[in-house]
Amino acid sequence: MNSSRWQHRDDTGTRVDGENRHCQILCNPLYTAYFTTARKDRLTILDVLRNGRERTFRINDEALELLGQFGVSQRVQQGVRQLPFHQDWSESELNRRLADQIPDLGVVAHERIVEAAAIAAYHAEAGHVRLLLCDDAKQFKLVADELALCWIHDGRHYQTLDPCVAQHGQWLDEFRKRYWDYYKELRAYRQDPTPEQATQLRDQFDELFSTVTGYDALDQRIAKTKANKVYLLMVLDHPEIPLNNNTAELGARTRVRKRVVSYGPRSEQGAKAWDTMETLLGTAKKLGVNFFHYVRDRVSGAKKMISLAELINQRATTFDLSPSWSGR
Repeated sequence: MNSSRWQHRDDTGTRVDGENRHCQILCNPLYTAYFTTARKDRLTILDVLRNGRERTFRINDEALELLGQFGVSQRVQQGVRQLPFHQDWSESELNRRLADQIPDLGVVAHERIVEAAAIAAYHAEAGHVRLLLCDDAKQFKLVADELALCWIHDGRHYQTLDPCVAQHGQWLDEFRKRYWDYYKELRAYRQDPTPEQATQLRDQFDELFSTVTGYDALDQRIAKTKANKVYLLMVLDHPEIPLNNNTAELGARTRVRKRVVSYGPRSEQGAKAWDTMETLLGTAKKLGVNFFHYVRDRVSGAKKMISLAELINQRATTFDLSPSWSGR
């Protein structure tokens, strides 16, 4: 994960011994990693980003700001303010302090405090992920400093519109053409970014997604896209990030194909084996390493081939994946 300050994220369903689970995919151009989890909430996303290390929690100004965003009452926020700031606690220690400070704390408010404290603690860690590129699922929001949304995912919403009136269909076709023409301009910007062009593209976004056609379903969809302007135009601040989340979605298909053929592992150890082998396979492909030769080299104990981890470090040095974060 140190190879870039941004990461792709996605998830898909999976099963372990007949029980529903979630497969979390974390990747960038140099690796793909798989994690089978029981849940897919924000705490689980943080667990994945921290590689399963013991959870830590911190109360600070950021945590209090998040509580405001989560709609936690002022009374509860005042109680949280009385806790010591800038200290990392375990989950049991946080629960004990909350029970002492706010004895009548409700279940929902408690969950919001735990989430806020976990996010604040993660952001206080050195080397935390600065940007997640993903779809608009709520569990991905607020986890990283910044969020970038996938244009392909957003564009699919327009494809699902099914107008019954011929005029509505014409308006939809015309708007979709303008949509993808704008997308092409963003792709061109990535190749040769300039501040002037970034300003121009922001203005074009406002003009395009202020369109009112008279087809209500289309107009509502346009308004939803406009509401995500900051996340869809994150590429203007960080031209190195892709405009889509295809890398993670292709990674999810690997698990789907495995699930179709094998249905699912029968134990936690089996799930870990799936995750491990799919991580090795996905990463080896991106690095141009023969997967069969690499596994044989490691299982045999020969270890003549360079490790995938070392290759990632070498490639990250050669190909700077995060130039816009330099010095930040």
